[in-house]
Amino acid sequence: MNYEVDSRKVRPGQTFVALKGHTVDGHNFINDAIKNGASKIIAEKNVQCSVPLEVVENTENYLKEVLKKEYADKINTLKIIGITGTNGKTTTAYLTYQLLNDFGEKTAYIGTIGFKTPNEEIVTENTTPDILTIYTLLLHALEIGCNTVVMEVSSHALSYERIYVAAFTNLTEDHLDYHKTMENYLNAKLKIIDYMQKDSKLIVNSDDEASKAFVNKFGSGIKLGYNNKKYDYNIEKANITPAETHITFTYENKEYNVTTNLTSKFNVYNYMTALAILHECGYSLQEIISKTKDLHAPKGRCETHKVNNGYAVIDYAHTPDAVEKVITAYNELKKGKVITIVGCGGDRDPIKRPIMGNIATSLSDYTILTSDNPRTEDPAKIMEDILKGVKSDNYEVELDRKTAIKKGIEMLKPEDILLILGKGHEDYQIIGHTKIHLDDAEEVENWQKEHEVLP
Repeated sequence: MNYEVDSRKVRPGQTFVALKGHTVDGHNFINDAIKNGASKIIAEKNVQCSVPLEVVENTENYLKEVLKKEYADKINTLKIIGITGTNGKTTTAYLTYQLLNDFGEKTAYIGTIGFKTPNEEIVTENTTPDILTIYTLLLHALEIGCNTVVMEVSSHALSYERIYVAAFTNLTEDHLDYHKTMENYLNAKLKIIDYMQKDSKLIVNSDDEASKAFVNKFGSGIKLGYNNKKYDYNIEKANITPAETHITFTYENKEYNVTTNLTSKFNVYNYMTALAILHECGYSLQEIISKTKDLHAPKGRCETHKVNNGYAVIDYAHTPDAVEKVITAYNELKKGKVITIVGCGGDRDPIKRPIMGNIATSLSDYTILTSDNPRTEDPAKIMEDILKGVKSDNYEVELDRKTAIKKGIEMLKPEDILLILGKGHEDYQIIGHTKIHLDDAEEVENWQKEHEVLP
């Protein structure tokens, strides 16, 4: 790859493309890129530099076009399955990835938790990989013999030229700091349709109102959801326990039963979307059902630890809708209390902070409000915003996340459930522009090592 957007990663002879990011402007690092060997600069304005400079109207669009021109033919040989929506993308994509590999189809995953194949794992620096990273990973997937890639498709950056199957999970409030309105956010998600082939298939969660916009734009859609005989995959019932879920669904008037170790109603949608993708790719429902017993959720998605006679559940839920769904799901399963640890990230969508505070405290028996990734904001200011939505007194504030997790565990009584929300698989906390090591699961395990005799 002859292009780079991170000045720290520039190798001699590469072209540095100065992108204007959400919080960082690549134009401020042009000299660093040159010091590291950049032989050409692409920028949106005239700057003094010692190597050839090309000024373009929009560096992001320039990069998309040049990558398309140079690499689209190669990438178009891949079968790309794209999954979009607000919540559920990671779990749905990861389940799909597992199933395809179980069927012997060499498949890679690209998304929030990095790049994965059965034999390799690459950690990506951002939860939403940039265009250059995505192209690099797609080319790498080809090089190592993959013929299929399952991708989480972000609303921020779409430039894929060949999507074979697309799936829509749901649309709820998120990224409004970037998109400003829900209409803009929906339109960004709808761009996935522009990158589908005419003979592609679109699978939608028809219980979500926004699914209509996807079906209308594409012209057709394979529908799934609860208790509607018009749906292609009609979920008739789901018996959910803390350990597993029994699902009964119909397809073409035939009834099927499947058991998965995933729990909660939202994971029923995630699993059924993955099942529908596999079936639309040509695999029989009975074969998919037979392989379901081996599936597991990705790290940090309803990841459950038995601790202090209760349960600690680590989940990436960081939007109002996701937090509401997780707490509601575990309220339905609880035998004791639900205690929730949650916060909001800095430099992101302040509108949702009071909403999150209200949801967490109104739905939980007790809440510990803490820091997520404060980034360049003052954690105390973020907390002020969260508290504006709190209308009860069943909470406390503990800005230090490690201490909050310790407090939450020590509050547990037998059969209580502690929900540790917001960071999921992440093993860091972003303070300023620096990543500090912090892994929610690791903190639970550390408490266990100090206080419990493990088998």
